[in-house]
Amino acid sequence: MFESILQAVFSGLALGSIYALVAVGFNITFNTTKTLNFGQGEFLVAGAFVAVSVLLLLAGKNITDSLLPADVSLLRYVLSLIATMAVLGVLGVVLYYTAVRPFVGRGGMAWVMSTIGFGIIIQNTALAIWGPSPMVMPSPLGSDVIRIGGAGVLPQEVLVLVASVVVLLGLDYVMRRTRIGKAVRAVAQSGSAATLMGINVTAIVVLAFVISSSLAGLAGLLIAPITTASVFMGMTLALKAFSSAILGGLTSPRGCMLGGFLLGLIEALVGLWQAELREISIFLLIIVVLVVRPQGLLGQKIVEKV
Repeated sequence: MFESILQAVFSGLALGSIYALVAVGFNITFNTTKTLNFGQGEFLVAGAFVAVSVLLLLAGKNITDSLLPADVSLLRYVLSLIATMAVLGVLGVVLYYTAVRPFVGRGGMAWVMSTIGFGIIIQNTALAIWGPSPMVMPSPLGSDVIRIGGAGVLPQEVLVLVASVVVLLGLDYVMRRTRIGKAVRAVAQSGSAATLMGINVTAIVVLAFVISSSLAGLAGLLIAPITTASVFMGMTLALKAFSSAILGGLTSPRGCMLGGFLLGLIEALVGLWQAELREISIFLLIIVVLVVRPQGLLGQKIVEKV
């Protein structure tokens, strides 16, 4: 029983780190523009398929072929990571200028439909190129199970957890200790005040969407060897990532990180006890949090200006 619980904890932390990456992406765009990319799940899908395609091209194959374990070396995986984050960063810029900027500052929720529509465009483009069948992406670390305390852990799960924690801690350091991070936080506090202080608000907002989209792409690249790359995997992951942001606090980057790991652990542990109650328990928890502490565990109350 102890081994089963330990294995659920490892799996929950790995899955939670994916939720945390995407949740922080939600936080960055919300803080800077008070908007969210409701097509974020499709950005995760795009990240997975771009990564698979880059690996196929590096192996001398077509982007619709199948990947074999011999095609995925650590060097090629790193190169696909760089390419994926670059492509998704560009996609984030396109999203901002086409689906978000025209509606920022206006009344209504037009940006909600525009970001959803942008995500649908990405999903259907992926369907047209790669088709509906999932694509297998072998892990660069192999598939031999690692034994830790009697629990079996896949090398990719360890990579997912370590890479995500490194990225999240690095991002937290940048946001709190560097001039760029301080500029992002200044824009989050007040765009007009930041402008008076000489900060290029537009550049910071674009940077926020680049980071948000790149994090989704990274999440797709990391999770693909575990779940396979599927055109339809984005919605569920994005919904749970958004739930993580609500749980930890949408206005707090650290809260989003905490929420992601907590939700991953809860999902894994409840699934160990009763798999059918996994989804129910997660969303019941979110409802309770929204009622008891709407700002989340570490979030701040959003004060409406009159």
